[in-house]
Amino acid sequence: MSLLQELGAQLRATSDELPTGLVTAAMERLRSATELLNWVRQTSVDPIGVPQLGNATEHAEHAAAALRLAQDAIAAYLTAIGLSAEGAQAPDRDWRAGLEEQRKQGEQKPAPPPKQADPQPPPEQLGPWWQRRVEQLTGEAPPPPEEVDGKPVAAEMRRKINAAELMRRIASRVRTGDRAKLGQDLHTVNAATGLSLSAVAAPILRRLAGDLLGHEPRPEDIGRLRTAVAARVRSLLPGIPAAVLEQILARLCRVRVPEGSSPHPADSAVTASVLAGVLLARLGRDPSTLDPEAPEPLPSRAAADA
Repeated sequence: MSLLQELGAQLRATSDELPTGLVTAAMERLRSATELLNWVRQTSVDPIGVPQLGNATEHAEHAAAALRLAQDAIAAYLTAIGLSAEGAQAPDRDWRAGLEEQRKQGEQKPAPPPKQADPQPPPEQLGPWWQRRVEQLTGEAPPPPEEVDGKPVAAEMRRKINAAELMRRIASRVRTGDRAKLGQDLHTVNAATGLSLSAVAAPILRRLAGDLLGHEPRPEDIGRLRTAVAARVRSLLPGIPAAVLEQILARLCRVRVPEGSSPHPADSAVTASVLAGVLLARLGRDPSTLDPEAPEPLPSRAAADA
């Protein structure tokens, strides 16, 4: 291997190791937290940390943009010095970031709570707001307590379903068009798991949209993506506000999201996961590909024909 080829290999390895997916997942977590706090503070004059979260989200967005620019610059430089094979964009593996993070969190055992001398009062309960919002979005009422698919399910088993597994279940329901079971799957998780769908879905959406378009999503692609997914998403989520899907598509295509009212915290999470399932179906891929241990999915013929 010549010195120039070795340089190209090192630059490509550096580009592949940039944590674009992790930064994107962190950015979505901050955005979800901001939406949740905005929703809670509607009854309070106290901003309770929303400005600080907004600043953190902005910094994360700048970091993600800088990482993508660095990857593009490395690819352009390698092409310019004649290493076109090294300069060609490698398959985006950042979609694994959210799935890997969820799997690692599931493997970690929580530390036992410290012993306290005086018993503490139970935390304040906000009520089943997640289930109420899921019912509004899907039009499907919650299933009977402790029952899923006609079989009893223990509450502790519900808590073991992490966001990565929930994503695969949602993708399966989207593929079959079963809105009733889609609503059922969303109803039977707690709000924390449901809200984390935003962070898991963000890098996945970027990869799937790129495969469908044949290139990284650009501002001019927003109309094409909207045509490809909007009808299917709305058929599965008849209660979704139109602005929510538009905001997700705008972020995906790097279009500035217009300022406006903050959406309900569940809306972005549910819509992003259903959108990922719709893109998977358009590409002809199985939901099992949403697995960090699965082989790298190859672009299908649907991407070229879309």
